[in-house]
Amino acid sequence: MSTRVRFAPSPTGFLHVGNIRAALINWMLARKQSGSFILRLDDTDPERSKQEFADAIKTDLAWLGLTPDEEYKQSDRIEKYDAAAAKLKEMGRLYPCYETPEEIKFKASMQLKRGKPPVYDRAALKLTDEDRAKLEADGLTPHWRFKLNVPGRVEFHDLIRGKVSIDLASVSDPVLIRGDGSYLYTLPSVVDDLDLQISHVVRGEDHVTNSGVQTEIFEALGGKAPEYAHFSLFTAADGSGLSKRDSSLAIHHLRDDAGIEAMAVISYLAHIGTSDSVQAVWDVRDLVAAFDFSKFSRTPVRFDPEELLHLNAKLMHLMEFDDVKNKVTIEGFDADFWHAVRPNIEKLSDVADWWSVVHGSVDVDPDADPDYLTTAADLLPDGALDDGSWKKWTDAIKAATGRKGRDLFLPLRKALTGMDHGPEMHVMLALIGRERALERLKG
Repeated sequence: MSTRVRFAPSPTGFLHVGNIRAALINWMLARKQSGSFILRLDDTDPERSKQEFADAIKTDLAWLGLTPDEEYKQSDRIEKYDAAAAKLKEMGRLYPCYETPEEIKFKASMQLKRGKPPVYDRAALKLTDEDRAKLEADGLTPHWRFKLNVPGRVEFHDLIRGKVSIDLASVSDPVLIRGDGSYLYTLPSVVDDLDLQISHVVRGEDHVTNSGVQTEIFEALGGKAPEYAHFSLFTAADGSGLSKRDSSLAIHHLRDDAGIEAMAVISYLAHIGTSDSVQAVWDVRDLVAAFDFSKFSRTPVRFDPEELLHLNAKLMHLMEFDDVKNKVTIEGFDADFWHAVRPNIEKLSDVADWWSVVHGSVDVDPDADPDYLTTAADLLPDGALDDGSWKKWTDAIKAATGRKGRDLFLPLRKALTGMDHGPEMHVMLALIGRERALERLKG
């Protein structure tokens, strides 16, 4: 069987780094094994699913280069879920329940008070036809639960976690159909995985128990569960839980607001949580070649935005002018300028800041020594300044003033750039030019 994997987001919000890590791992597995990467939009919740989010999901994947080989929407496949539900009802594996959310919550709290797990007590299975008819006559519509094989266990070999064994008695019979007739994700997911011949389900460790439940549904529908791999979840840099509501973790924010490069995101998410060191990678083929589930950690994975920014800077330092020339819209931006400022770039938007330093106005250093700067201005070489002008100039200043080291160089840097750090001054002086240099030295 060929490798077929799926990324199945719900179009109820924007993708964040956790979503993309799942997409990336699935994509790398498919590419490593010459298989298929499938995008499936789990849009069975009509109230929360929005087209704008579906469009944003596709935009984010395209920006990252995670192009799907096939695309599906669950809202187009309802007839398949109806047929599966009918089959399970006929088998007696899908049964109607009439408890209200408040009643279910009360039962769970009472079980917890008794020191028992909050597992559904299957009270609905004791209802007679007359009981159900009366409840429906009173206006109650049923939700439908899948009957698990209790007592029993589901065991499978996880490609990351090893042997997994789930006691079905510790799990409530899952609700597959809501009272309004709409499907929760569980049944459509299984039906689609069977129909689309998904070979591997790769997702976060919070779905381990779901995999046990879904294995039962796979088998009830006459199919076989795919192979599973459950990776560890992200935590924040301080070890706390990573909030999915944090807008700074959204992919569109990293792209449009934070100025992070796509390959920085891909490089970072491909390496954290594995035994490989985090490094900037320019070619995704290198990531695919190195992909191996045996490298994945089973401990929580720390996501650090600062580390991502640092990696982005490393990626910037690998980029040639041809890689960025079409991304920078500054008139006059050329290879000389890029190579001058590249070592001090963290993100591409920094180019505009350095352009302003060279071509705009700079803040006057309030602690400047005007006599020293006047002397320096008088000694500035005549004619066009080039790469060798800085040394020639500072040698002359040193001879005239006796200054050296920091006392010689820092006042000049601050007068010319308004900053105490930045690119090498021998390239900055040539970019600034003699006329602007004289203006700044004279305040």
